[in-house]
Amino acid sequence: MRNYKVVMAIFLLLQIGGLSFGQKKSRAKKAPVLNDRKYWLGEMDKMVRPVLKNLAADSLRITMPKVTSIHVDNKAHRIEVQYLEILGRVLSGIAPWLQLEDGNQEEMAMRKQYRKWVLSGLTNALDSNAKDFMRFDIGGQQLVDASFLAVAVVRAPWIYEHLPKREQARLVGAIKTTRKFKPAFSNWLLFSAMNEAFLAKIGSEWDPMRVDYALQQMEQWYVGDGMYMDGESFAYDYYNSFVIHPYLASIAEIIGKKTNVYQLMFDKVRNRNERYAVIQERLINTDGTYPATGRSIIYRGAAFHHLADMAWRKALPKQLSASQVRCALTAVLRKTLESPTTYQDGWLTLGLYGLQPNLGDFYNNQGSPYLATSIFLPLGLSEKDPFWADADQKWTAQKIWTGENFPNDHSERLK
Repeated sequence: MRNYKVVMAIFLLLQIGGLSFGQKKSRAKKAPVLNDRKYWLGEMDKMVRPVLKNLAADSLRITMPKVTSIHVDNKAHRIEVQYLEILGRVLSGIAPWLQLEDGNQEEMAMRKQYRKWVLSGLTNALDSNAKDFMRFDIGGQQLVDASFLAVAVVRAPWIYEHLPKREQARLVGAIKTTRKFKPAFSNWLLFSAMNEAFLAKIGSEWDPMRVDYALQQMEQWYVGDGMYMDGESFAYDYYNSFVIHPYLASIAEIIGKKTNVYQLMFDKVRNRNERYAVIQERLINTDGTYPATGRSIIYRGAAFHHLADMAWRKALPKQLSASQVRCALTAVLRKTLESPTTYQDGWLTLGLYGLQPNLGDFYNNQGSPYLATSIFLPLGLSEKDPFWADADQKWTAQKIWTGENFPNDHSERLK
């Protein structure tokens, strides 16, 4: 009897430990692999939730850290403008996803919550009696950030359509307020043009001259092979992606429906957009890294704002499949967000790979790195779209650096 009890005890211990007589030890179960869309949604939520949840509760100014670059020029002013800066950048990146009517039950529920936060948050931002009221008239930086807010509403008409009439009028008035600022002779011309394009889209009074000036000047600054100068000299940075190409694409889409005067110019813009998308995809290394050149590098994944925008617009050139772009951008997301110091207390830090204070520019504040949300633009595509549904595919760097016989690249003589 004693031997029987001993044998049964051993049997039970082996069963608990995952063994049985005559069987080998079973392998530990692997954690389920997240598909790309679920991973993107999780990272978007992590990045954006503290911003919009607090703004909806009228507590953004209370909770948002008052951080500036160590190279800051005017600390008090940079902190004062960081609230509109973070709002415009966050909304411009997640707008296509807010506009989408698609997804599983979990995603639909998350979008419903975010839509509520956005409407409440904008109401607070536009209400002079709210703690989180945001002024649009305290400096030239407001012209920049108003334009990102304009881009957001252009990308997600749902936002404007569901704002109460009073908030619609306040938003239009706030955007028009920025006309008082003279844009710098650089990509800033596109900020003025984008604000006017937004007004044109919603049927409000708009200034064609501000749009024309920006478009004509950008033509003068085109240097070839899909790239523009940012002002009177060329800089090897990411401003062709941060601003120039995505803004030109949005302006062309809106103004092209208002007049055919720019038809030939917009054809050129589309061709250049395609070429620069090819260049952007080739900049992404096998591990998701990319050349850390130029100013504003702390915008992280926004270095590929243009590539993400082209994917969302379903305007990728024939050389690039949607799935290879998805895989390349996923690699960028993982690399730029994997550092344990990417966030502090839930807020993005100033840096490219975690907290790197010396990488900040004089104009950077806590709101600046949130342009990184622009990499999330393809979340505005249905989960059934080839971008998400097609099987994984190597991107150019992976194909070349694993020895595949791959077509060469050469510049295009685009006018």
